[in-house]
Amino acid sequence: MSAPTTTGRTGHARAWRDRLRGGELGSLPVLLSLAAIWIIFVSLDEKFLSPRNLSNLSVDIVGTGLIAVGVVFVLLLGEIDLSVGSVSGLAAAAFAVLNVRHGLPEGLAVLIAVILGMAVGAVHGFFFATFGVPAFVVTLAGLLGWNGLMLYILGSSGTINLDDEGLVAMLTGYYFTDVAVAYGIAALGVAGYVLVSVRDAARRRAAGVPSRTPAEIGVRTGALALVAFAAAFVLNRFQGLPLALLLFIAVLVGLDHVLRRTTYGRMIFALGGGVEAARRAGLGVVGIRLSVFMVSGTMAALGGLFLASRVTSASQASGGGNLLMNAIAAAVIGGTSLFGGRGRVWSALLGVLVIQSIASGVALLGIQAAVQFMITGGVLLVAVVIDALSRRAQKAHGRV
Repeated sequence: MSAPTTTGRTGHARAWRDRLRGGELGSLPVLLSLAAIWIIFVSLDEKFLSPRNLSNLSVDIVGTGLIAVGVVFVLLLGEIDLSVGSVSGLAAAAFAVLNVRHGLPEGLAVLIAVILGMAVGAVHGFFFATFGVPAFVVTLAGLLGWNGLMLYILGSSGTINLDDEGLVAMLTGYYFTDVAVAYGIAALGVAGYVLVSVRDAARRRAAGVPSRTPAEIGVRTGALALVAFAAAFVLNRFQGLPLALLLFIAVLVGLDHVLRRTTYGRMIFALGGGVEAARRAGLGVVGIRLSVFMVSGTMAALGGLFLASRVTSASQASGGGNLLMNAIAAAVIGGTSLFGGRGRVWSALLGVLVIQSIASGVALLGIQAAVQFMITGGVLLVAVVIDALSRRAQKAHGRV
């Protein structure tokens, strides 16, 4: 009678150690990298951890981070989406044209722009899932084609300025100045985590499988509370909780639930683990692939609207530059495997934090942007090497 209880108390910790030895490092490498980056930059310039800089950082990560979330879904299948930058620019341009030039209400224009991103993703998924055209080729064609369409609908003017006080501008321009909001959200998040963790542990103990001990739940809760309330304190010292950050966290929580706690999410992981095995298990491979690219297109459109909000305009440069590389790098640096079947939506948050922290630190120090690219490239290379070594270790332990 005591065996299940013992398993519940010690089995989870033992399983965690076994996963580390077997190459399943999770978010540990990126957390260590982020800590090192912050320590280096704050030692060079104490303004790096100033409330103003951290508040700006929390808003700057949102646009690219949302796009990276969609990339995570595609990477879980072991595929790639090279069109997300162009799709984000197309969505921003479509919104600007509909709202500014044609007078469509902002809410309706936003909805159409998001649906456009979803439709574009459906097109990519259709050719990939139905005809077997490699995702790399399909989305590369999309990168070129949707960028051309964006330039076409923007017309000769090239730039459309948005209403500084409109709905889209508020996405990154609005802050909850009441200090109670930030602390309340932090408390709500910690309480929600405790409830979910306790419920999951009880279910796992009832099933006789390893579960987190109360002590481990307490440690994790304490760490989350420390981060959440420290963030609330810092943000309240500047302008308060940014609406953009709140929406980003809400999206991450929602999609994390979809991936980890729904049948659909489990099917995505199963398909990423092996297409033929998933097909033999009776999974709808075509439908899952199609839906994942629709998610990617939708998140690219949302990210494009937040990026347009940040500069209150849509232009020929929208979706260009290093946006595509940053979105993919954020997902990979955050811990999503390039080989498919392993990753979380929180990878997007961690990865984009690393990338934007480097950009912020370089800007504060007045260093050339070229140095930022070199540092980010080095971090990405390390992340890919860790991913490859991790997969090799898993194979050696029979986990792949």
